[in-house]
Amino acid sequence: MKLRVGITCFPTFGGSGIVATEIGLSLAARGHDVHFISSDVPVRLGPFSANVSFHAVEARDYPLLDPSPYTLALASKMIAVATYHSLDLFHVHYAVPHATSAYLARQVLGGGPKLVTTLHGTDVTLVGSDPGFLPVTRFSVLASDGITVPSEALRESTYVDLQVPRTVPIEVIPNFVDTSVFRPAPRRDDRLRALFPALEPDAAILVHNSNFRPVKRVDDTVRVLAELRRARPAALVLIGDGPERGRVESLARELGVANAVRFLGKQRSFVEVLQHSDLFLMPSAAESFGLAALEALACGVPVLGTRVGGVPALLLDGKLGALCEVGDVAGMARAADELLGDRARWLDVSRLAVAEVAVRWQREPIVDRYEAYYRRVLG
Repeated sequence: MKLRVGITCFPTFGGSGIVATEIGLSLAARGHDVHFISSDVPVRLGPFSANVSFHAVEARDYPLLDPSPYTLALASKMIAVATYHSLDLFHVHYAVPHATSAYLARQVLGGGPKLVTTLHGTDVTLVGSDPGFLPVTRFSVLASDGITVPSEALRESTYVDLQVPRTVPIEVIPNFVDTSVFRPAPRRDDRLRALFPALEPDAAILVHNSNFRPVKRVDDTVRVLAELRRARPAALVLIGDGPERGRVESLARELGVANAVRFLGKQRSFVEVLQHSDLFLMPSAAESFGLAALEALACGVPVLGTRVGGVPALLLDGKLGALCEVGDVAGMARAADELLGDRARWLDVSRLAVAEVAVRWQREPIVDRYEAYYRRVLG
């Protein structure tokens, strides 16, 4: 049976929007009708795809409604799309405001499409559990016909932080990666060294990709680089942008490593950067899964991460890199030095990472699970 699905996500470079977009594109390739309902075109959506439509949410600027009433505008757009395109199901990514808007839309419609809410992390552990949002977040999640999370760790957090009764079923469907795009380079070369004119020929290239928010602890990547450079030549490539960027740039100058750090900003395509890097750093204070790390693993790049949330499961308890405590800069630098100093071990970890991604986290088998879950919710 052909499905008609409305997908709502944040259109930015965050993991939740990327996962939502990839699900929609895969469903569309299978012949289903997919309608993206968002404030802007999701970054991974591209200019055109068959069976895919985009519906922009326009939040009117009225002086009495300050700040912009996006939640209400989104609900209104969901009502219109569901009505004119006979949607079977809303799949919203991130609880507030998306699940809340979907609930309002269904109330106006007197039922309408079923609602699946996918929680992604901070909508549970940070925003959702904030006392100012908790009652609405919890209500919106419980009003959903289906709830999914990308990791066992986030499922547990949902029960605890959002005070969701354990009798409520929450489906764990992991994040995934398109291995036709994120894969090892046919041949690794020195192209990234062109970013660092004065870099030593044998220097290691570290990489990090995020939205530069405090929870990502991007400053720790610079501290790790400074510590590692005491033992061996190394440089750091930073992909992304956000509120912490200015502070991280200042720190690089303060630690004397500014010439060994390159800020690339937001990038729609950065596969080649991953493919030709040596290690991926993810020093986050919280991660429900770690999609950016998964993309690195798919390219054969070992990951140094923190022992939080879903990261230990993603890294197979350190077999695909190393695990450190949050803030343990010296420990992460030491782990980097050890792995970079043992070429045979690095190659083993790289090959294992690619093999495990192929078995556990490929896109199509996981979208199969989403499609089967939709059908269960639809009855």
